[in-house]
Amino acid sequence: MHNHDLPPAPRAAGADQVLAGYLQKQAGDFLRGLRLHGECGADTHGAADAARTLRGAAHRIRGTLHTFRALLDPAWADQLRTELAWLSGVLAEEHACTARLTRLLDALARLSGTQPVPAARTSAGGPATAGRAEGRPTPEDTGADPAPAPASGADPAPAPVSGAAPAAGRRGALTVGGARAGALLERQLTLGRTRAHSAALQALGSSRFHAVADAVALLASEVPLAATAGAPGAALAAHAEIAERRLLDAITALPLARAAHPYNAEALVHGLATASAGEAQDAPWHQVRHLLRLHAYAQEVLHARGGTGPGRRLVTAGRTLDRHRDAAEAAAAAATAARTPRIAPATAYALGVLHADQRHEVEAARFAFQRAWQEVAHGPDGPRDEHALAAP
Repeated sequence: MHNHDLPPAPRAAGADQVLAGYLQKQAGDFLRGLRLHGECGADTHGAADAARTLRGAAHRIRGTLHTFRALLDPAWADQLRTELAWLSGVLAEEHACTARLTRLLDALARLSGTQPVPAARTSAGGPATAGRAEGRPTPEDTGADPAPAPASGADPAPAPVSGAAPAAGRRGALTVGGARAGALLERQLTLGRTRAHSAALQALGSSRFHAVADAVALLASEVPLAATAGAPGAALAAHAEIAERRLLDAITALPLARAAHPYNAEALVHGLATASAGEAQDAPWHQVRHLLRLHAYAQEVLHARGGTGPGRRLVTAGRTLDRHRDAAEAAAAAATAARTPRIAPATAYALGVLHADQRHEVEAARFAFQRAWQEVAHGPDGPRDEHALAAP
C-alpha cells in the first residue's frame, strides 16, 4: 500500500492541490497499466501484471473518490466510482478463480499427504501462486477450454498423480477421494475461470470500457473539484478522520474477544451451517477489510507530500484480512463442489475435510488480525508507527 513515488506537493498546499496530485498520479498508473496490457500480446505474465496495475489504480481512485467526495464534483465522482467498480470486478474474477483453485489443490495435497499436488494448476501448465492480496504475483491464464464434464453430474475421472503415495492411517480415506475431489474442483473452477477470461476480454473491447478509459485520461490532466475544494489542507484530514472512525466502529463490532483465543471453532461451527449463515458471519470481517483499505488510501493522500502511506502494521492487518477473504471464498467453493449430485462418499468426505480446513484458516486469520490490531492500538510505548490508528 506504500506509494513511495508520489510527487511531493507544494509546501502548505491546499486540499485541492494535494487531492488533484494524488488522483492524477493514480490516473497515470491506470493508463500505464492499460498501455502495458495492450502491448503484452501472448505474454500471460505481462497481462497479469498489467491487470494488477489496472486494478490497483482503479481501487485507489475509487477509494479516494468515496472518502473525499465532498471536495469533488459529486455527480462526476459517483459516476466514475460506479464504472471503476464494474471494471475492477470484471478484471479480478479470472485471477480469483485461478488463485482459489491453486489454494484448494495445495490444501488437498497437504491434507492427503500426496505429492505433487493433484492436477495442473494453470492452463499454461506451470505452477500458480496462491493469494489475491494486491501487489502479490498472480497466476497466468490462457483461457483454455475446461475439461469435459462427466455425464449426469458424476465424479470426474481422478487426476493423474505422478509418484503419489497414500498416507498412512486416517489419511487413507482422504487420499482415496482426494484425487476425485481435486478433479471436480479443477473442472468447476476452470470453467469459471474460462468464463471470467471471456468476460474480461469482452469488457476490455466494449464501448463502456473505452468510456471509462477516456474519463481516467481526462482525470490525468484535470480533476473536477467542488467549489469548496480550495479549503486548507486540513480539510483532507477531516474527511480522512471520518473514514477512520467508520473503520474503528466496524472493528468494535467484531467478536475480537473470541478471536483472541486460537482454535475457538467459531468460524468452523458457523461455516458448517447453511451457506447464508456462513456468509452472514463472514460479512462483518469483509466489511472491515473494505473500510481498512479506504482508510489506507486516505492515509496515502494525507501523506503524499512525504511520499509515504499507511504504516507497516496497518498494511499487515490488511494482508491478514486478505487471507481471511481468500480462505472464506475457498471454503465456499469446496462446499459448492460437495453439493454436486451423485458424487461418491469418498469424494464428499474429502471435500468436507477440505471445507473444514479452509474454515480453520478463516479462524486463524481472525486470530492473526486480532493480534495485529491490538498491537497497533495498544503498543506499550504508544503507537508503534507514524500512522497507527487510535484504539477504538
